[in-house]
Amino acid sequence: MLIVQKFGGTSVGDLERIQNVANRVSASVKEGNDVVVVVSAMSGETNKLVGYAQHFSKNPAAPEMDMLLSAGERVTASLLSIALQEMGHNATAMTGRKAGIVTDIHHTKARIERIDPSVMQAALKKGQIIVVAGFQGVNAEGDVTTLGRGGSDLSAVAIAGALHADLCEIYTDVSGIYTTDPRIEPKAKKLEKISYEEMLELASLGAKVLQNRSVEMAKKLNVNLVTRTSFSNEEGTLITQEENIMEAPLVSGIALDRNQARISLMGVKDRPGIASDIFNKLATAEVNVDMIIQNKAHDGATNIDFTVPVGDLNDAKEIVDGFVKDGEINADSYNEDICKVSVVGIGMRSHTGVAARAFSTMADNNININMISTSEIKVSMVIDEKYAELAVRGLHDAYELDK
Repeated sequence: MLIVQKFGGTSVGDLERIQNVANRVSASVKEGNDVVVVVSAMSGETNKLVGYAQHFSKNPAAPEMDMLLSAGERVTASLLSIALQEMGHNATAMTGRKAGIVTDIHHTKARIERIDPSVMQAALKKGQIIVVAGFQGVNAEGDVTTLGRGGSDLSAVAIAGALHADLCEIYTDVSGIYTTDPRIEPKAKKLEKISYEEMLELASLGAKVLQNRSVEMAKKLNVNLVTRTSFSNEEGTLITQEENIMEAPLVSGIALDRNQARISLMGVKDRPGIASDIFNKLATAEVNVDMIIQNKAHDGATNIDFTVPVGDLNDAKEIVDGFVKDGEINADSYNEDICKVSVVGIGMRSHTGVAARAFSTMADNNININMISTSEIKVSMVIDEKYAELAVRGLHDAYELDK
């Protein structure tokens, strides 16, 4: 069995933890598996390197930052390989370049274009354990690139796809995917399996365990993905194709996103193309618009409400204010004291009444719903932020997710 194992920054946070990772990898090899390991930088290392750069420049050039930041993962890969060699294993450390990871030209947020697995395949044939520095690759010009947030997860999934691995294990400081955040609802249960579609929804709706880019790639490459903790032998959660899940639950999880702001546009000028103009300008400014509601008041005026991440609010305000000054919008208002709570489950496709139960739960808890968005496997509601945890617990109980 060929397994790709990825260990994040907390899992390799110091020398003792790197040794623990070596022990885990060794145990997997002794079970008869071929293993490729992908590692992140030791926790805090990337921030330290950024600090070094900012000592000299407040705006360092992106190619130099890629060269600098890629060093953190190389240190971890080398140390883990040395530890494994000392334990008697035939291990070799590889940079992203040597592992054959080719990206586009965009520095600090590159996308993987292809992987040439030939060097890794040759090493596996020799019985070697491969330890790859994650988060990095090389572009067509031979420059080092980095993959941005969640880059080591992406490296691991892409390598698993290129090598046709049987499994890709993502080791973190949490033991799997839960029905909701256990810090909010102590009765939350760990899921044994979840579909790619559900995980993508949960990741985009506020769940922090996996980046949606890595789940998208796993789905595209048909990689069976397991997320589990590196601090115990506890079983994790398998993320796989929907058809591999025998009994699809009605609802798999409740997600909470506090990083939301609501923008309300009152008295939008009644002309064809006004909405297109507004949202095209927001898109050009890379403002990530989520939920949108448009309605006409009794007096004929058009009102538009939409949500954006809090970090995009200032850019959105600047664009909206321009339309107000031009007389295209009568007035605007902003509200950061909101959150989005979502119900996710592939079982919704074949069952009715899921949304009705969510709305009834909000009513039973005297929570007013400001905005609603639905898809085939999701119901999202914008509510006042002060009711966030009450809503999560109420929905978790309503769908009996602790059973």
